[in-house]
Amino acid sequence: MPTLRETAKAKVNLTLRVLGRRPDGYHQLQSLVAFAELGDELFLEPGDGFRLDVDGPFAGQLGEDNLIEEAAKRLALICPDCKFGNFHLEKNLPVAAGLGGGSADAAAALRLIARANGGRPTERQLAELAPQLGADVPVCLLQRYAMFWGLGEKVEPLGGVPEVPAVLVNPGIAVPTAEIFSALNADQIVEAATERPHLPPQFETLEALAANLLAGTNDLESTAIGIAPVIAEVRGAIEREPGNLMARMSGSGATCFGIFGDMESARQAADHLARDHPDWWVAATSLS
Repeated sequence: MPTLRETAKAKVNLTLRVLGRRPDGYHQLQSLVAFAELGDELFLEPGDGFRLDVDGPFAGQLGEDNLIEEAAKRLALICPDCKFGNFHLEKNLPVAAGLGGGSADAAAALRLIARANGGRPTERQLAELAPQLGADVPVCLLQRYAMFWGLGEKVEPLGGVPEVPAVLVNPGIAVPTAEIFSALNADQIVEAATERPHLPPQFETLEALAANLLAGTNDLESTAIGIAPVIAEVRGAIEREPGNLMARMSGSGATCFGIFGDMESARQAADHLARDHPDWWVAATSLS
């Protein structure tokens, strides 16, 4: 079988609400998510055993624990005769950046293993396994515009969004998610929030989408700025670029995104930001 390839697209939290902290310490979330047309690249040469090699501009930021290996271990329990093989990860996204990189990599590994084994495990089995790997993995498995809630296990795909020109900016610092939630000190809730949230309408224009997003929030942003004040600088720099419709932090940070009126404005903004801040990671892309 030839080498297989999947793009682990960068996840962008357009909005993110923290509904509360459960008695077990986990947080109930609700988030509107889109995916950028850029990300890590994961390759699989199907065969016996398991091996993972990593390179790319952010390979050096990865720790010893890797969700790709964990995904393979858990899949082996439900599909003992599944073949794995040699994985190669091209790490193009900054680590601990609020872009779901590790979760997107794990989801890409699940998709690759299923492709290499003729559709085994099934999509349903993969969807049941994904939450065990992390809150972002289920929506990264779907890898499309969606709302997720609960502990991330409840995901509903959405339609009716135009192509969204965007700029992603990371100031070159890692912000561990656990540190943000620990500092958040969210109110404790007794029961899990299982009801389907109010879903956004379809948007015919970028302006309508941006106006709707501006009415929302990322509940982690102020806490993250308290830990890493440069996040506020990044967001402000994006907002000042011509053609910007709105800007916000993604996930637990430190990456911020900006939505622009057209792709040319997004590219020009990325060029300006990269020139003025050569130590920042800056990328023009589109969200889908």
